[in-house]
Amino acid sequence: MPAQRLALSPLLVAWCLACVACLQSAPVRAQPPAAPAPVVFAAFASPLEEPWNMVIHDALLAAMRGGRIRYTWQADLDSPTKIGAAIAAALPSKPDIVVADATGAEQEIRLIAAAQPKISFLIGSAGEPAPPNLSVFDSDLAEPAYLCGLLAGQLTKSNVVGVVAGKSDPAVNRTVNAYLLGARTANPAVQVKVDFIDSWFDPPKAREATLKQIAAGADLVYAEREGAIAAARERGVLAFGNLIDQHAEAPDTVITGPVWNLTSLVDYVLKHADADLVHSEKLLDFSTLARGGAALAPWHGWEEKLPAEVLEMVREQAAAIKSGRLTIDVGTERPAGD
Repeated sequence: MPAQRLALSPLLVAWCLACVACLQSAPVRAQPPAAPAPVVFAAFASPLEEPWNMVIHDALLAAMRGGRIRYTWQADLDSPTKIGAAIAAALPSKPDIVVADATGAEQEIRLIAAAQPKISFLIGSAGEPAPPNLSVFDSDLAEPAYLCGLLAGQLTKSNVVGVVAGKSDPAVNRTVNAYLLGARTANPAVQVKVDFIDSWFDPPKAREATLKQIAAGADLVYAEREGAIAAARERGVLAFGNLIDQHAEAPDTVITGPVWNLTSLVDYVLKHADADLVHSEKLLDFSTLARGGAALAPWHGWEEKLPAEVLEMVREQAAAIKSGRLTIDVGTERPAGD
């Protein structure tokens, strides 16, 4: 038996050498290079510190860190001329997507988009999309704002609550109207003070408006704009944040608040970009509780401080909204306080 194995060895060696030769002569197919990540440019009308901007910026930063996009931005572009100039300056870098705050500069942005049909434009606007390449999106926090209103109506001891908002526009009006609806639903005797500061980012002005509401008896304030929480903290009244989780600004003041999440919308837009699809669409429905685009901020321990029956009511109403059993139907007219 050993001799037989030795006799076969040369044949095995020859066969192996032939196989190696065949492999060496076989052509190697090169893998196609991976497509470069889409280029995204964002133009923000106000400073990045403004929470609406922060939600968008953080979502795009996360996509960049994940290698999904190449991302640049400019902020504090507080005039149509500045926004138009910033977008025009970004065009030579051949962006695949331009994200822009259309507040005050919508006409300028739409003209640029119409002249660049191969670039997808995604603008924050209550207007309509424009084929072939301009889509619209915006925050819509009406659902979680309604839940905060329910809380406000139940928690107020003075029967006076306040709202300090930015500018009166459809998205803000819808959110504030939903908050008022919730407060009045939970407590028909409640009075609601509403002030607009006519600015997207003016913390000192928001602070002063909040102090005025507190002096008028408000013991809980919806801080729709940055600066209101600081005043609530100073005077020892409760507050709701807005757009982002603002608990850290005043842990003993901020109960929760409507938050906006752009992850699902960014994923949707990037799927089109990865497929080289330029399209036009209205994307407002991404900002719902059911789709995860809107939510209440984490409780951060407030669930231990709130009355159990109030917390349960809010949770039941949130579940009804998510399932479609409850629809928050409010208009976009300017809210009227008491």
